[in-house]
Amino acid sequence: MPIINSILSWWMKKRIHQIELFMKYPHEVQRDWLTRLIDSAMYTEWGVKYDYHSIQTLEDFKKRVPIQNYDTLKPFIQRLMNGEQNILWPSDVKWFAKSSGTTADKSKFIPVTAEAIEECHFKGGKDLLSIYCNNHPETQIFTGKGLILGGSTSSLAQSSDQTSLFGGERGLGDISAVLMQNLPLWVQLIRTPDLSIALMEKWEEKIEKMVRATIPENVTNISGVPTWTLVLAKQVLEVTGKKNLLEVWPNLELFVHGAVSFTPYEEQFHRLFPSPSFNYLETYNASEGFFGIQDQSKSEEMLLMLDYGVFYEFMPMEEYGKEDPKTLNLEEVELNKNYTLIISTNAGLWRYLIGDTIKFTSLNPFRIKISGRTKHFINAFGEEVIVENSDQAIKIACDKTDSLIKEYTVAPIYFSSTENGAHEWLIEFEKPPANIDYFTEVLDNALKSLNSDYEAKRYKDMALRLPVLREMPPGTFYNWLKSKDKLGGQYKVPRLSNNRKYVDEIKEVLRKMTVRN
Repeated sequence: MPIINSILSWWMKKRIHQIELFMKYPHEVQRDWLTRLIDSAMYTEWGVKYDYHSIQTLEDFKKRVPIQNYDTLKPFIQRLMNGEQNILWPSDVKWFAKSSGTTADKSKFIPVTAEAIEECHFKGGKDLLSIYCNNHPETQIFTGKGLILGGSTSSLAQSSDQTSLFGGERGLGDISAVLMQNLPLWVQLIRTPDLSIALMEKWEEKIEKMVRATIPENVTNISGVPTWTLVLAKQVLEVTGKKNLLEVWPNLELFVHGAVSFTPYEEQFHRLFPSPSFNYLETYNASEGFFGIQDQSKSEEMLLMLDYGVFYEFMPMEEYGKEDPKTLNLEEVELNKNYTLIISTNAGLWRYLIGDTIKFTSLNPFRIKISGRTKHFINAFGEEVIVENSDQAIKIACDKTDSLIKEYTVAPIYFSSTENGAHEWLIEFEKPPANIDYFTEVLDNALKSLNSDYEAKRYKDMALRLPVLREMPPGTFYNWLKSKDKLGGQYKVPRLSNNRKYVDEIKEVLRKMTVRN
């Protein structure tokens, strides 16, 4: 195994000079990809509709093709799922990544082409290993196996979200599961558990079987969403009687995470991996593509990956919601400003509003942080609180009160005839604070320090009074997700909402739990 580790580590590091190339020539690489994408789709139905043949410049592209969201692309995607081809992209679309839904739909189905799998998602996976091996030349990561906590796949005809029947061998699933289904043999040999377990649809049963199957393995790295990795970890510790995961897997050296902010979970993972030499690596990958990798060991920034078959545009937040919004190119972005991410990809997504907001932390090279979601914010009173604010405030409050949180969500409490507005926080603690009132005070002050609009609205309680914090019993958020049939890695608890829909649903689940008990 040491020889295999040396060979694979050397092979992975060979990619570094190509990464350095797009870091050195970012604008040229992005312009080249836009040209390649337009040329590839020129004779598709979409390309003919928007006359891709006559597009000569980026400005032509922007003027010709309107900004899209899932609802505008849905009719084209439905036709692809029914077996039609050459609509958004020239190659056959055989897979669809199932993602959390929109206002009108329980789920979204994102087309995943062979090009997107190879040139984007797989390339991202290889690059994160390449970067890791380059930063840690002493790594022994390939002496054992990677535990991947992914989703499930099914055929289109079996999907409960689709009403029509589908012809041909086509499938859908969480993006992690789609990728696992298509991994090359050499990768299958160094991952665990077996696909028969990893792709199971019943999430609770899958976790139980994963625990039993992976405990005997020599696990050197874990990849997964922090929330569901914690669920797995707790069951592993319960079964083994160990205090932390390094006692279960002594050669474990890396946790690769993404999908949600790591900030609220950081302290819990330090307890799971109690070693100063343990490594963490964040990625920005989604159903729509693989976009960023943490390329520096001691930094929370992620390198924007520019040669994955994705062309990027950036919409300033003040443009969001306008009829004809302005978008910026890489050359035009500024540091520390919130931008909505817009992508055109080799999966046939054109000027697609992905729903994430980012900030640039470096312009040479281009590094980013995810700051939130376009729909996950609170601005009921002009406070403009985003997820980045709430995650940081939670971390500060936990640090100062020696507490740990498991999940949380926040919604507005609207003005009444007797009281001003407020934010209602539903928090499920892993380790509750000794004094919940003090925790609330620290949380409130942290938000004031992080967001001047919130601070202004809190001035003398004129618009916003002190947050209302409600401690949820263990299992509340899990049972809420279960009641919505949303157990699994692609489903996340929404941190912020500008209405009370989620909070009221969670409270109703809690009420039913209380009645049953």
